Amino acid sequence: MTSDAPSADGPGPETGPLPRRMPELDDKTLLICVGAAKCATSWLFHYLGTLPGVAPSPLKEVHFFDAKFPALALGDMEALALSRLAYHLDQPGDKAANLRARPTFRASLDRAQMLYDDSAYFDHLARLCGPDTRTVCDLTPSYSVIGAEGFAWMKRFCATQNARLRLLFVMRDPVERLWSQLRHLQQLSASNDAATKWPRALANPAIAARADYRAIVTALDATFPAGDILYLFYETLFREETLRRLCAFADAPYRPAALSERRNETTVTLPLPDAAREAFRAHLGPQYAFCRERFGAELPPAWQA
Repeated sequence: MTSDAPSADGPGPETGPLPRRMPELDDKTLLICVGAAKCATSWLFHYLGTLPGVAPSPLKEVHFFDAKFPALALGDMEALALSRLAYHLDQPGDKAANLRARPTFRASLDRAQMLYDDSAYFDHLARLCGPDTRTVCDLTPSYSVIGAEGFAWMKRFCATQNARLRLLFVMRDPVERLWSQLRHLQQLSASNDAATKWPRALANPAIAARADYRAIVTALDATFPAGDILYLFYETLFREETLRRLCAFADAPYRPAALSERRNETTVTLPLPDAAREAFRAHLGPQYAFCRERFGAELPPAWQA
């Protein structure tokens, strides 16, 4: 794969020009939510979209950076980009009229262009900007597993624009988050029977990586200035004080949230088997210990149980 992204010394690992600078992004905030999966990122996408001056990508999950670092991907993100575009091309009606009328169609076309032109990522974000836009957003939870190398690449790549990069990472009780993810995978395919196949999840590197808060937070802390990262917790996310903190971080005005609305909620509602709970607790014990040490009093009380 060719790359236009800059390395520490200039062009990326494969030689190529630097990404084009987009004047539309000058002095904007670029908010990238890097996870975690099943931590209300769909709800956050819709909430941020209600704020004046904030423009999330219509795709919600752009899957640009994880396509560059796919070792722990749960699918082929480039194939997903093409299937998204194919879906819109297959819709009834005049294709050109549909493209003009549907933001997700236009965004899917942008995403397909990213397969061969890295600058298309910034083209896409620039097209989201209107006269009053202050913040553009990409909320892709699977960025959490691109690792230290991926985060360093992201930092260098985004430094080619005159925009303020801000990273958001939302965490949830490790056992509860893992079980929610396994139920969601079952929702996507009945063959992923969470009640019987949960032992495989603990041995699956891609699933285990999404539960590895220690590795994710350590990589983020080592790559980005502390003031450019916001760590939040699912259990306290919906409080007014948390949302005010998020809005200030994102350079957005605060607005009350519609807390009764649920987004992308997992519909498979299986109880967590006792054996799975014990195994998850044992496997994820180091994550609880790390978070207690790293976040101290910020850690929700439920995590201490």
